[in-house]
Amino acid sequence: MSLRVAEQWFELKRFSNDITLIREPHVLGGAHTNMWHVRGLHHDLLLDSGMGVLSLREHVTQLTEKPVICVASHTHFDHIGGHHEFQHRVVHELEAPIMATADPYDIVLEGYRESAFDALPYEGFDINGYNIVAAPPTRVVKDADVIDLGNRHFEVMHLPGHSPGSIVLWESSTGSLISGDVITQGPILDELNHSNIDDYLSSLQRLRGLKVDVVYPGHYDEFGRDRFVGLIDNYIAKRRKPACPTRTR
Repeated sequence: MSLRVAEQWFELKRFSNDITLIREPHVLGGAHTNMWHVRGLHHDLLLDSGMGVLSLREHVTQLTEKPVICVASHTHFDHIGGHHEFQHRVVHELEAPIMATADPYDIVLEGYRESAFDALPYEGFDINGYNIVAAPPTRVVKDADVIDLGNRHFEVMHLPGHSPGSIVLWESSTGSLISGDVITQGPILDELNHSNIDDYLSSLQRLRGLKVDVVYPGHYDEFGRDRFVGLIDNYIAKRRKPACPTRTR
């Protein structure tokens, strides 16, 4: 099946709190890929960098105004494609070796190339030759570390399950959660080659305790607290192992 060439690869949606959604809408069967840009005083933040088929820095001009701290929510191929373009590259310590090598198996690209694209970024783009450029991190983080923009501070929360080093960024002062793939409005993917359901259950139980007002996810649209709680509760109810029946004599 031949694919059309997309008229525009990136879409932008600005929010009132200096957060901008940068979206790649022509990928992943409609799930698309989200990148979240936050303006800061001394640095800007970019959580995830998409598929890497076109230059973020060249096509999204607001990413050139000041130094950008480019954070990976995790190292699946659709989230780290543009990291090599940025001087400051951040990832959780458990997935630092993956970002440094971008091995197709480790970044969950092997077997997914053809299904990853709903349109082509440009004429002559070779899907079968698509790979991610390795981007060795300049900083590794762990749980409770802080991404400091000068006037805004995001806490790193390590929430494994989708992948061993999955993180979210939490800004308690605004109730804003930039969630990567830990929680979206789509299916929770917990059966990939390095996912772990028990870890996912623990992570979501921890996440539920936050006073979240708005979630900025790695795929699909943003959503509010009621949806956030409902998604977590539904997953826990689905995946929680039933208690063993009490034996009576």
